[in-house]
Amino acid sequence: MKKTSTKKPMRLPKHLAHLNACAAGIDVGSKSHFVAVPEGADPEPVREFSTFTDDLERLADWLTSCGVTTVAMESTGIYWIPVFEILESRGLEVKLVNARHVKNVPGRKSDVLDCQWLQQLHTYGLLRGAFRPADQVVALRAYVRQRATLVKISGSHIQHMQKAMAQMNLQLHNVVSDITGVTGMRIIKAIVAGERDPHKLADFRDKRCKNDVKTIARSLHGNYRAEHLFSLQQAVELYEFYLAKIDECDRQILSQLRAFDAKNAEGSFGGGQPPTSLDEAMMRMSGVDLTDIDGIDTASAVKIIAEIGIDMSRWKTDKHFTSWMALAPGAKISGGKVLSSATKKIANRAAQAFRMAAYGLARSKSALGAYFRRQKARLGAPKAITATARKLATIVYAMLKNGTCYNDLGQDYYEERYQSRLIQNLKRKAKHLGFELIPTGREIAVP
Repeated sequence: MKKTSTKKPMRLPKHLAHLNACAAGIDVGSKSHFVAVPEGADPEPVREFSTFTDDLERLADWLTSCGVTTVAMESTGIYWIPVFEILESRGLEVKLVNARHVKNVPGRKSDVLDCQWLQQLHTYGLLRGAFRPADQVVALRAYVRQRATLVKISGSHIQHMQKAMAQMNLQLHNVVSDITGVTGMRIIKAIVAGERDPHKLADFRDKRCKNDVKTIARSLHGNYRAEHLFSLQQAVELYEFYLAKIDECDRQILSQLRAFDAKNAEGSFGGGQPPTSLDEAMMRMSGVDLTDIDGIDTASAVKIIAEIGIDMSRWKTDKHFTSWMALAPGAKISGGKVLSSATKKIANRAAQAFRMAAYGLARSKSALGAYFRRQKARLGAPKAITATARKLATIVYAMLKNGTCYNDLGQDYYEERYQSRLIQNLKRKAKHLGFELIPTGREIAVP
């Protein structure tokens, strides 16, 4: 008689179980998308759809008919956006995954294999979706990013104005700090209008300008040639055109901020009056004033909120939040040896805003300013900026999550605490070596 096998059937570990039995994978392309559904859900489990909107609607209908409830796709350029929005509007759970995390087996690369690999990984729950804020925040983010694009383009036209004036040997940039300021734009517009007398041009000087009329007049003796004047005129017109478009963006951003529900007890628009400024709209939207934090102004606060939103429950702790922005130290360890602790190099606009805010604390008399200068002396400017940006991020995280206000204690308080920690460390070291640290009564000069 054959012995009956007493071996139990092998079971997959819990983390390799079919967590998403009704999962699909999409390989996104610029001309077509390859989609894979579970085996048995359809006689043709892999299909190709073009990028036209009617084909995307057919794609959504097919996934629904196959019983798919969740979809994973790569973040390929901007081609994923229409697919994401159409599928999400149909009630499907769509996860946008990092292409570096879903690389296929080397030597086997095709669009069909890619979508099947995505579907398989998502079935076992091995993919994590990228952060994407709520729809209102997505709309606000689009307006803020469009404004940043316009600001960048307008900056190129400022360079064109400088080039045209340099070709005419007009040294205006040497006598005014900003040629797009009050004095600079008055003089440039007068030149475009046909004025050539340097003394009359210098009379457009604003009273707050540091250089006197005589110095400005000397800088405006130029070689006015028709082709250079034409270039200057076009640069001025384009610069003013983009300034008008930036103003339109500002109005649209304010309108979008008004659409958010207020967090305060009074409800939306507290008393029926809509906010009239970005500061007021941001306050009602988030329930806190981020501009209380040194280094963060209104523009920085709007950019931060547009990138991260106001729902901090998407990150478990402030450590997860700062790690998402690549502001936390890395951890490359092999054989018990730390190979590198450098932060990851990723393009995160929220992290850029925090870094710019940290850079602006160089001369601040606040506790954050003192912290930045301390870290700069110890680690150097680049690492100090990252460390201070991380501290700013943790403060913003706590304010948005708990609804608390920020109260700066000043650089004196920070220096006192630093000196206290320094003395305690010295006492501990002295005690460890069998000595006792005795104060002399003189103040310790902290470098």
